[in-house]
Amino acid sequence: MWHRLPCPEDGRVTEIIAGLYMSPLELLVLLGAVGLVVARWLPPAARPYVTNAAVAVLVASTLTLGVVGIRWQMLPVLAGAAVTLPFALVPLLRRRTGRPARRARWWLALPGSAACLGLLATGPVAAWAFPVPVFPEPSGSFAVGTRVMQWTDPHRPETFTAVAHDRRTVVIQLWYPARKSPAGARQAQYLGRTEQEARTVSDALVRQVGLPGFLVDGVPRARTHAVFNAPVADGGGRFPIVLFSPGSGGVRTQNTAWAEELASHGYVVVGLDHPYDSAAVVLTDGRTINTKTDSTGDRDKDDKLAAVWTAVRAADLSFVLTQLDRLDRGEIAGPLTGRLDTSRAAATGHSMGGAAALQAARQDRRFDAVIDLDGYPHGPTSPSLQQPTLALTQAITPATDPRYPPRLTEALQPNTATSYRLTIPGAAHLTFMDGPLYLPPVPSIVGSLGRTHSPHVVAAATLAFLDTTLRHEPGDLAGVLSDYGSLSIHLPDNSR
Repeated sequence: MWHRLPCPEDGRVTEIIAGLYMSPLELLVLLGAVGLVVARWLPPAARPYVTNAAVAVLVASTLTLGVVGIRWQMLPVLAGAAVTLPFALVPLLRRRTGRPARRARWWLALPGSAACLGLLATGPVAAWAFPVPVFPEPSGSFAVGTRVMQWTDPHRPETFTAVAHDRRTVVIQLWYPARKSPAGARQAQYLGRTEQEARTVSDALVRQVGLPGFLVDGVPRARTHAVFNAPVADGGGRFPIVLFSPGSGGVRTQNTAWAEELASHGYVVVGLDHPYDSAAVVLTDGRTINTKTDSTGDRDKDDKLAAVWTAVRAADLSFVLTQLDRLDRGEIAGPLTGRLDTSRAAATGHSMGGAAALQAARQDRRFDAVIDLDGYPHGPTSPSLQQPTLALTQAITPATDPRYPPRLTEALQPNTATSYRLTIPGAAHLTFMDGPLYLPPVPSIVGSLGRTHSPHVVAAATLAFLDTTLRHEPGDLAGVLSDYGSLSIHLPDNSR
Protein backbone atom coordinates (compact mmCIF):
# COMPACT_ATOMS: atom_id res chain seq x y z
CA MET A 1 0.00 0.00 0.00
CA TRP A 2 1.27 3.46 -0.92
CA HIS A 3 0.32 6.68 0.83
CA ARG A 4 0.75 10.02 -0.88
CA LEU A 5 2.48 12.66 1.23
CA PRO A 6 2.42 16.32 0.17
CA CYS A 7 5.71 18.18 0.18
CA PRO A 8 5.52 21.46 2.10
CA GLU A 9 7.95 23.34 -0.09
CA ASP A 10 6.86 22.88 -3.67
CA GLY A 11 3.68 20.84 -3.74
CA ARG A 12 5.33 17.72 -5.16
CA VAL A 13 4.70 14.43 -3.46
CA THR A 14 6.68 11.55 -2.10
CA GLU A 15 5.31 8.12 -1.42
CA ILE A 16 5.21 6.54 2.02
CA ILE A 17 5.19 2.75 1.89
CA ALA A 18 2.94 1.33 4.58
CA GLY A 19 4.79 -1.22 6.68
CA LEU A 20 8.18 0.32 5.87
CA TYR A 21 7.16 3.89 6.82
CA MET A 22 9.69 5.30 4.38
CA SER A 23 9.45 6.71 0.87
CA PRO A 24 11.28 5.28 -2.15
CA LEU A 25 13.63 8.28 -2.06
CA GLU A 26 14.43 7.62 1.59
CA LEU A 27 15.00 3.96 0.83
CA LEU A 28 17.44 4.91 -1.94
CA VAL A 29 19.38 7.12 0.47
CA LEU A 30 19.52 4.22 2.92
CA LEU A 31 20.54 1.78 0.18
CA GLY A 32 23.34 4.08 -1.01
CA ALA A 33 24.66 4.55 2.53
CA VAL A 34 24.60 0.80 3.22
CA GLY A 35 26.36 0.22 -0.10
CA LEU A 36 29.23 2.48 0.99
CA VAL A 37 29.70 0.54 4.22
CA VAL A 38 29.49 -2.87 2.56
CA ALA A 39 31.76 -2.00 -0.39
CA ARG A 40 34.98 -2.07 1.62
CA TRP A 41 34.29 -5.68 2.60
CA LEU A 42 33.88 -6.90 -0.97
CA PRO A 43 36.61 -8.45 -3.15
CA PRO A 44 39.00 -5.77 -4.47
CA ALA A 45 37.77 -6.11 -8.05
CA ALA A 46 34.16 -5.38 -7.06
CA ARG A 47 34.81 -2.50 -4.66
CA PRO A 48 35.14 0.33 -7.22
CA TYR A 49 31.93 -0.60 -9.02
CA VAL A 50 29.86 -0.92 -5.84
CA THR A 51 31.35 2.26 -4.37
CA ASN A 52 30.70 4.31 -7.50
CA ALA A 53 27.13 3.02 -7.74
CA ALA A 54 26.47 3.67 -4.06
CA VAL A 55 27.87 7.22 -4.29
CA ALA A 56 25.77 7.97 -7.38
CA VAL A 57 22.58 6.66 -5.77
CA LEU A 58 23.30 8.42 -2.47
CA VAL A 59 24.10 11.82 -3.98
CA ALA A 60 21.20 11.83 -6.46
CA SER A 61 18.59 10.69 -3.93
CA THR A 62 19.88 13.03 -1.20
CA LEU A 63 19.77 16.06 -3.51
CA THR A 64 16.23 15.16 -4.61
CA LEU A 65 15.16 14.59 -1.03
CA GLY A 66 16.60 17.97 -0.11
CA VAL A 67 14.28 19.56 -2.65
CA VAL A 68 11.11 17.72 -1.63
CA GLY A 69 11.81 17.81 2.13
CA ILE A 70 13.96 15.77 4.49
CA ARG A 71 12.38 14.26 7.57
CA TRP A 72 14.37 14.24 10.79
CA GLN A 73 14.33 10.43 10.78
CA MET A 74 16.77 10.52 7.84
CA LEU A 75 19.40 12.60 9.64
CA PRO A 76 21.13 9.57 11.27
CA VAL A 77 21.29 7.91 7.84
CA LEU A 78 22.88 11.00 6.30
CA ALA A 79 25.28 11.28 9.24
CA GLY A 80 26.33 7.65 8.82
CA ALA A 81 26.82 8.20 5.11
CA ALA A 82 28.92 11.30 5.77
CA VAL A 83 31.20 9.37 8.15
CA THR A 84 31.58 6.47 5.72
CA LEU A 85 32.08 8.50 2.54
CA PRO A 86 35.76 9.53 3.07
CA PHE A 87 36.79 5.97 3.88
CA ALA A 88 35.06 4.76 0.71
CA LEU A 89 36.43 7.46 -1.60
CA VAL A 90 40.06 7.70 -0.46
CA PRO A 91 41.05 4.21 -1.77
CA LEU A 92 39.45 5.04 -5.13
CA LEU A 93 41.32 8.32 -5.40
CA ARG A 94 44.62 6.66 -4.50
CA ARG A 95 44.01 4.03 -7.14
CA ARG A 96 43.26 6.62 -9.83
CA THR A 97 46.43 8.60 -9.04
CA GLY A 98 48.52 5.46 -9.09
CA ARG A 99 49.38 5.65 -5.42
CA PRO A 100 49.22 2.32 -3.59
CA ALA A 101 46.15 1.86 -1.43
CA ARG A 102 46.73 1.38 2.23
CA ARG A 103 45.48 -1.95 3.44
CA ALA A 104 43.31 -1.53 6.53
CA ARG A 105 43.40 -4.37 8.95
CA TRP A 106 39.97 -5.92 9.20
CA TRP A 107 39.89 -5.94 13.00
CA LEU A 108 40.43 -2.18 12.97
CA ALA A 109 37.81 -1.51 10.26
CA LEU A 110 35.13 -3.82 11.66
CA PRO A 111 34.12 -1.69 14.70
CA GLY A 112 33.82 1.43 12.53
CA SER A 113 31.68 -0.37 9.94
CA ALA A 114 29.47 -1.85 12.65
CA ALA A 115 29.04 1.58 14.24
CA CYS A 116 28.07 3.12 10.89
CA LEU A 117 25.57 0.36 10.19
CA GLY A 118 24.07 0.93 13.63
CA LEU A 119 23.75 4.63 12.86
CA LEU A 120 22.11 3.86 9.52
CA ALA A 121 19.64 1.50 11.21
CA THR A 122 18.52 4.34 13.49
CA GLY A 123 16.76 5.98 10.53
CA PRO A 124 14.30 3.18 9.70
CA VAL A 125 13.69 2.56 13.40
CA ALA A 126 12.87 6.24 13.95
CA ALA A 127 10.58 6.24 10.88
CA TRP A 128 8.79 3.19 12.31
CA ALA A 129 8.48 4.71 15.79
CA PHE A 130 7.25 8.14 14.63
CA PRO A 131 5.75 7.59 11.18
CA VAL A 132 3.67 9.71 8.89
CA PRO A 133 0.25 8.18 9.70
CA VAL A 134 -1.23 5.97 6.99
CA PHE A 135 -4.98 5.88 7.47
CA PRO A 136 -6.79 2.57 6.94
CA GLU A 137 -8.95 2.35 3.84
CA PRO A 138 -12.62 2.73 4.87
CA SER A 139 -14.45 -0.57 4.36
CA GLY A 140 -17.93 0.76 3.60
CA SER A 141 -19.62 1.20 0.23
CA PHE A 142 -19.52 5.02 0.27
CA ALA A 143 -16.66 7.35 -0.52
CA VAL A 144 -16.10 9.96 2.18
CA GLY A 145 -16.38 13.73 1.96
CA THR A 146 -15.52 16.24 4.67
CA ARG A 147 -16.34 19.85 5.40
CA VAL A 148 -15.53 22.34 8.18
CA MET A 149 -18.13 24.80 9.52
CA GLN A 150 -18.20 27.38 12.32
CA TRP A 151 -21.28 28.30 14.31
CA THR A 152 -21.93 30.82 17.10
CA ASP A 153 -24.67 30.34 19.70
CA PRO A 154 -26.31 33.76 20.21
CA HIS A 155 -27.95 32.59 23.44
CA ARG A 156 -24.84 31.37 25.30
CA PRO A 157 -22.16 33.67 26.73
CA GLU A 158 -18.57 32.51 26.41
CA THR A 159 -17.69 31.58 29.99
CA PHE A 160 -13.95 31.24 29.31
CA THR A 161 -13.52 34.96 28.61
CA ALA A 162 -14.50 38.17 30.36
CA VAL A 163 -15.28 39.94 27.09
CA ALA A 164 -18.72 41.53 27.12
CA HIS A 165 -21.15 40.12 24.57
CA ASP A 166 -18.75 37.30 23.68
CA ARG A 167 -20.82 34.31 22.58
CA ARG A 168 -19.93 30.63 22.43
CA THR A 169 -18.47 29.63 19.05
CA VAL A 170 -17.95 26.03 17.97
CA VAL A 171 -15.95 24.72 15.00
CA ILE A 172 -17.17 21.41 13.59
CA GLN A 173 -15.99 19.01 10.92
CA LEU A 174 -18.37 16.71 9.08
CA TRP A 175 -17.44 13.38 7.51
CA TYR A 176 -20.26 12.19 5.26
CA PRO A 177 -21.09 9.66 2.54
CA ALA A 178 -19.96 11.18 -0.75
CA ARG A 179 -19.85 10.46 -4.45
CA LYS A 180 -16.65 8.84 -5.63
CA SER A 181 -14.20 11.59 -6.52
CA PRO A 182 -12.30 11.55 -9.82
CA ALA A 183 -8.85 10.01 -9.89
CA GLY A 184 -6.25 12.39 -8.58
CA ALA A 185 -8.65 14.32 -6.33
CA ARG A 186 -6.74 15.94 -3.48
CA GLN A 187 -7.35 14.10 -0.23
CA ALA A 188 -8.05 16.09 2.91
CA GLN A 189 -5.22 17.26 5.13
CA TYR A 190 -5.08 15.65 8.56
CA LEU A 191 -5.56 17.96 11.58
CA GLY A 192 -6.64 21.00 9.55
CA ARG A 193 -7.99 22.56 6.38
CA THR A 194 -4.46 23.53 5.36
CA GLU A 195 -1.00 22.32 6.26
CA GLN A 196 -0.43 25.55 8.19
CA GLU A 197 -3.51 24.89 10.32
CA ALA A 198 -2.43 21.27 10.75
CA ARG A 199 0.99 22.38 12.00
CA THR A 200 -0.58 24.89 14.39
CA VAL A 201 -2.77 22.16 15.86
CA SER A 202 0.03 19.59 15.94
CA ASP A 203 2.38 22.00 17.74
CA ALA A 204 -0.31 22.74 20.33
CA LEU A 205 -0.95 19.03 20.91
CA VAL A 206 2.71 18.17 21.50
CA ARG A 207 3.14 21.16 23.83
CA GLN A 208 0.36 19.73 25.99
CA VAL A 209 2.18 16.46 26.54
CA GLY A 210 5.66 17.97 26.70
CA LEU A 211 7.08 16.23 23.61
CA PRO A 212 9.57 17.94 21.28
CA GLY A 213 7.58 19.02 18.26
CA PHE A 214 9.98 17.53 15.71
CA LEU A 215 9.21 13.97 16.86
CA VAL A 216 5.76 14.04 15.24
CA ASP A 217 6.49 16.44 12.40
CA GLY A 218 5.15 13.85 9.95
CA VAL A 219 1.63 14.02 11.41
CA PRO A 220 0.59 17.38 9.91
CA ARG A 221 1.89 16.20 6.52
CA ALA A 222 -0.51 13.27 6.40
CA ARG A 223 -3.50 12.96 4.11
CA THR A 224 -6.69 11.11 4.94
CA HIS A 225 -9.13 9.29 2.63
CA ALA A 226 -11.81 11.99 2.70
CA VAL A 227 -12.07 14.73 0.06
CA PHE A 228 -12.91 18.27 1.15
CA ASN A 229 -16.33 19.48 -0.01
CA ALA A 230 -16.97 16.38 -2.12
CA PRO A 231 -20.56 16.09 -3.46
CA VAL A 232 -22.90 14.14 -1.18
CA ALA A 233 -23.66 10.56 -2.22
CA ASP A 234 -26.73 10.16 -4.42
CA GLY A 235 -28.03 7.09 -2.60
CA GLY A 236 -28.52 6.20 1.04
CA GLY A 237 -31.54 8.38 1.83
CA ARG A 238 -31.20 10.48 4.96
CA PHE A 239 -28.18 9.65 7.08
CA PRO A 240 -28.08 9.04 10.84
CA ILE A 241 -25.87 11.46 12.77
CA VAL A 242 -22.99 10.72 15.14
CA LEU A 243 -21.73 13.71 17.14
CA PHE A 244 -18.23 13.38 18.58
CA SER A 245 -16.51 15.24 21.42
CA PRO A 246 -12.71 14.73 21.71
CA GLY A 247 -10.70 14.12 24.86
CA SER A 248 -9.45 16.83 27.19
CA GLY A 249 -7.27 19.09 25.09
CA GLY A 250 -8.17 16.98 22.06
CA VAL A 251 -9.29 18.24 18.69
CA ARG A 252 -12.12 17.50 16.28
CA THR A 253 -9.88 15.42 13.99
CA GLN A 254 -8.35 13.15 16.64
CA ASN A 255 -10.61 10.23 15.59
CA THR A 256 -10.43 10.69 11.83
CA ALA A 257 -9.87 6.99 11.03
CA TRP A 258 -12.95 6.11 13.09
CA ALA A 259 -15.02 8.92 11.54
CA GLU A 260 -14.12 7.94 7.98
CA GLU A 261 -15.01 4.32 8.62
CA LEU A 262 -18.44 5.27 9.99
CA ALA A 263 -19.08 7.70 7.15
CA SER A 264 -18.25 5.03 4.57
CA HIS A 265 -21.06 2.97 6.10
CA GLY A 266 -23.66 5.71 5.72
CA TYR A 267 -23.34 7.86 8.85
CA VAL A 268 -22.63 11.56 9.10
CA VAL A 269 -19.98 12.03 11.78
CA VAL A 270 -19.65 15.50 13.29
CA GLY A 271 -16.46 16.18 15.27
CA LEU A 272 -16.38 19.23 17.54
CA ASP A 273 -13.61 21.59 18.52
CA HIS A 274 -14.37 23.07 21.96
CA PRO A 275 -12.65 26.50 22.06
CA TYR A 276 -10.49 27.15 25.16
CA ASP A 277 -10.63 23.39 25.86
CA SER A 278 -9.28 21.89 22.62
CA ALA A 279 -5.50 22.32 22.27
CA ALA A 280 -5.89 24.80 19.41
CA VAL A 281 -8.92 25.95 17.44
CA VAL A 282 -8.30 27.91 14.24
CA LEU A 283 -11.28 30.15 13.48
CA THR A 284 -12.39 31.20 9.99
CA ASP A 285 -10.97 34.70 10.55
CA GLY A 286 -7.51 33.22 11.14
CA ARG A 287 -7.40 33.60 14.92
CA THR A 288 -6.16 30.67 16.96
CA ILE A 289 -7.71 29.92 20.36
CA ASN A 290 -5.53 27.83 22.63
CA THR A 291 -6.60 25.78 25.62
CA LYS A 292 -7.24 27.32 29.02
CA THR A 293 -8.26 24.13 30.82
CA ASP A 294 -5.19 23.44 32.93
CA SER A 295 -5.41 20.99 35.83
CA THR A 296 -4.34 22.10 39.30
CA GLY A 297 -2.95 18.80 40.60
CA ASP A 298 -5.53 18.79 43.40
CA ARG A 299 -7.91 15.87 42.75
CA ASP A 300 -10.99 17.47 44.33
CA LYS A 301 -10.48 20.79 42.55
CA ASP A 302 -9.78 19.06 39.26
CA ASP A 303 -12.95 16.97 39.60
CA LYS A 304 -15.00 20.13 40.05
CA LEU A 305 -13.31 21.84 37.11
CA ALA A 306 -13.82 18.76 34.93
CA ALA A 307 -17.52 18.74 35.79
CA VAL A 308 -17.80 22.39 34.69
CA TRP A 309 -15.90 21.80 31.45
CA THR A 310 -17.98 18.68 30.76
CA ALA A 311 -21.17 20.71 31.12
CA VAL A 312 -19.90 23.24 28.55
CA ARG A 313 -19.07 20.43 26.15
CA ALA A 314 -22.50 18.85 26.66
CA ALA A 315 -24.15 22.17 25.82
CA ASP A 316 -21.94 22.38 22.70
CA LEU A 317 -23.21 18.97 21.58
CA SER A 318 -26.86 19.98 21.99
CA PHE A 319 -26.25 23.28 20.19
CA VAL A 320 -24.61 21.51 17.25
CA LEU A 321 -27.50 19.06 17.00
CA THR A 322 -29.88 22.04 16.78
CA GLN A 323 -27.73 23.57 14.05
CA LEU A 324 -27.68 20.29 12.13
CA ASP A 325 -31.47 20.27 12.20
CA ARG A 326 -31.43 23.79 10.75
CA LEU A 327 -28.89 22.66 8.15
CA ASP A 328 -31.14 19.79 7.14
CA ARG A 329 -34.12 22.14 6.77
CA GLY A 330 -32.11 24.55 4.61
CA GLU A 331 -31.98 27.37 7.17
CA ILE A 332 -28.17 27.08 7.05
CA ALA A 333 -26.44 26.78 3.70
CA GLY A 334 -24.62 23.51 3.18
CA PRO A 335 -24.40 20.39 1.04
CA LEU A 336 -26.38 18.14 3.38
CA THR A 337 -29.75 19.90 3.24
CA GLY A 338 -32.46 17.27 3.26
CA ARG A 339 -29.99 14.45 3.92
CA LEU A 340 -29.56 14.59 7.72
CA ASP A 341 -31.80 12.42 9.88
CA THR A 342 -31.68 14.29 13.19
CA SER A 343 -34.29 11.88 14.58
CA ARG A 344 -31.49 9.27 14.63
CA ALA A 345 -28.59 10.88 16.47
CA ALA A 346 -25.91 9.51 18.77
CA ALA A 347 -23.77 11.44 21.24
CA THR A 348 -20.25 10.04 21.37
CA GLY A 349 -16.89 11.07 22.77
CA HIS A 350 -13.44 10.02 23.91
CA SER A 351 -12.19 10.51 27.48
CA MET A 352 -13.72 13.78 28.74
CA GLY A 353 -15.68 13.82 25.50
CA GLY A 354 -17.27 10.53 26.56
CA ALA A 355 -18.33 12.16 29.82
CA ALA A 356 -19.79 15.05 27.79
CA ALA A 357 -21.73 12.59 25.61
CA LEU A 358 -23.25 10.95 28.70
CA GLN A 359 -24.15 14.36 30.13
CA ALA A 360 -25.61 15.63 26.85
CA ALA A 361 -27.83 12.55 26.55
CA ARG A 362 -29.17 13.03 30.09
CA GLN A 363 -30.14 16.61 29.34
CA ASP A 364 -31.24 16.27 25.72
CA ARG A 365 -33.60 13.43 24.81
CA ARG A 366 -33.07 14.10 21.10
CA PHE A 367 -30.01 11.88 21.36
CA ASP A 368 -31.07 8.29 20.70
CA ALA A 369 -27.85 6.50 21.66
CA VAL A 370 -24.61 7.17 23.55
CA ILE A 371 -21.04 5.92 23.10
CA ASP A 372 -18.38 6.60 25.72
CA LEU A 373 -14.87 5.80 24.50
CA ASP A 374 -12.95 5.23 27.73
CA GLY A 375 -14.30 8.34 29.42
CA TYR A 376 -14.55 8.85 33.17
CA PRO A 377 -18.11 10.10 33.90
CA HIS A 378 -17.58 13.61 35.28
CA GLY A 379 -20.44 15.58 36.75
CA PRO A 380 -23.79 14.35 38.07
CA THR A 381 -25.06 10.89 37.19
CA SER A 382 -28.70 11.97 37.40
CA PRO A 383 -31.18 12.04 35.89
CA SER A 384 -30.85 8.48 34.68
CA LEU A 385 -29.94 7.82 31.10
CA GLN A 386 -32.80 6.73 28.90
CA GLN A 387 -30.84 5.84 25.76
CA PRO A 388 -28.98 2.66 24.84
CA THR A 389 -25.36 3.22 25.86
CA LEU A 390 -22.06 1.60 24.92
CA ALA A 391 -18.99 2.19 27.07
CA LEU A 392 -15.71 0.96 25.59
CA THR A 393 -12.88 0.76 28.11
CA GLN A 394 -9.25 -0.23 28.21
CA ALA A 395 -8.17 -3.22 30.26
CA ILE A 396 -8.46 -2.56 34.00
CA THR A 397 -5.04 -2.85 35.66
CA PRO A 398 -3.55 -1.89 39.05
CA ALA A 399 -2.62 1.44 37.45
CA THR A 400 -6.26 2.25 36.63
CA ASP A 401 -7.91 4.95 38.72
CA PRO A 402 -9.78 2.83 41.31
CA ARG A 403 -12.71 5.23 41.13
CA TYR A 404 -13.25 4.65 37.41
CA PRO A 405 -14.99 1.20 37.29
CA PRO A 406 -17.52 1.95 40.09
CA ARG A 407 -18.15 5.43 38.70
CA LEU A 408 -18.89 3.99 35.27
CA THR A 409 -21.21 1.39 36.79
CA GLU A 410 -22.97 4.17 38.69
CA ALA A 411 -23.59 5.96 35.40
CA LEU A 412 -24.80 2.90 33.48
CA GLN A 413 -26.69 0.86 36.08
CA PRO A 414 -29.75 3.13 36.48
CA ASN A 415 -30.24 3.44 32.71
CA THR A 416 -33.82 2.77 31.62
CA ALA A 417 -32.45 1.31 28.36
CA THR A 418 -29.94 -1.50 27.91
CA SER A 419 -26.32 -0.47 28.45
CA TYR A 420 -23.18 -2.31 27.39
CA ARG A 421 -19.70 -2.09 28.84
CA LEU A 422 -17.02 -3.63 26.64
CA THR A 423 -13.50 -4.00 28.04
CA ILE A 424 -11.05 -4.57 25.18
CA PRO A 425 -7.94 -6.64 26.06
CA GLY A 426 -4.73 -5.00 24.90
CA ALA A 427 -6.32 -1.54 24.66
CA ALA A 428 -4.89 1.58 26.26
CA HIS A 429 -6.49 5.01 26.59
CA LEU A 430 -5.09 6.22 23.26
CA THR A 431 -6.25 3.08 21.45
CA PHE A 432 -9.61 4.81 21.08
CA MET A 433 -8.26 7.61 18.87
CA ASP A 434 -5.77 7.95 16.00
CA GLY A 435 -2.74 7.74 18.32
CA PRO A 436 -1.71 4.17 17.34
CA LEU A 437 -1.26 5.36 13.73
CA TYR A 438 1.57 7.76 14.52
CA LEU A 439 2.90 7.16 18.05
CA PRO A 440 5.51 4.55 19.05
CA PRO A 441 3.83 1.16 19.56
CA VAL A 442 4.43 1.13 23.30
CA PRO A 443 1.64 -0.92 24.96
CA SER A 444 1.30 1.42 27.94
CA ILE A 445 0.70 4.35 25.56
CA VAL A 446 -1.30 3.03 22.61
CA GLY A 447 -2.05 -0.54 23.64
CA SER A 448 -0.87 -3.77 22.07
CA LEU A 449 -3.49 -4.24 19.33
CA GLY A 450 -1.26 -2.82 16.61
CA ARG A 451 -1.56 0.06 14.18
CA THR A 452 -3.94 -1.78 11.86
CA HIS A 453 -6.05 -3.66 14.36
CA SER A 454 -6.63 -0.83 16.87
CA PRO A 455 -8.84 1.35 14.62
CA HIS A 456 -10.58 -1.74 13.26
CA VAL A 457 -11.68 -3.00 16.68
CA VAL A 458 -12.98 0.38 17.89
CA ALA A 459 -14.84 1.11 14.65
CA ALA A 460 -16.31 -2.39 14.33
CA ALA A 461 -17.69 -2.37 17.87
CA THR A 462 -19.22 1.09 17.52
CA LEU A 463 -20.67 0.30 14.08
CA ALA A 464 -22.39 -2.81 15.44
CA PHE A 465 -23.90 -0.76 18.25
CA LEU A 466 -25.02 2.11 15.98
CA ASP A 467 -26.52 -0.23 13.37
CA THR A 468 -28.61 -1.82 16.12
CA THR A 469 -29.68 1.32 17.98
CA LEU A 470 -30.05 3.90 15.20
CA ARG A 471 -30.89 1.71 12.21
CA HIS A 472 -32.65 -1.03 14.21
CA GLU A 473 -30.95 -3.73 12.18
CA PRO A 474 -31.59 -7.24 13.54
CA GLY A 475 -28.77 -9.29 14.93
CA ASP A 476 -27.06 -10.49 18.07
CA LEU A 477 -25.44 -7.28 19.30
CA ALA A 478 -24.18 -8.87 22.51
CA GLY A 479 -22.61 -11.70 20.52
CA VAL A 480 -20.86 -9.32 18.13
CA LEU A 481 -19.52 -7.12 20.93
CA SER A 482 -18.31 -10.17 22.87
CA ASP A 483 -15.99 -11.01 19.98
CA TYR A 484 -13.92 -7.93 20.86
CA GLY A 485 -13.54 -8.27 24.61
CA SER A 486 -15.20 -8.80 27.96
CA LEU A 487 -18.83 -7.65 27.84
CA SER A 488 -21.05 -6.60 30.74
CA ILE A 489 -24.71 -5.87 30.04
CA HIS A 490 -26.85 -3.65 32.26
CA LEU A 491 -30.47 -4.47 31.59
CA PRO A 492 -33.12 -1.88 32.42
CA ASP A 493 -35.13 -2.31 35.60
CA ASN A 494 -38.66 -2.18 34.23
CA SER A 495 -40.07 -1.69 37.71
CA ARG A 496 -38.73 1.87 37.80
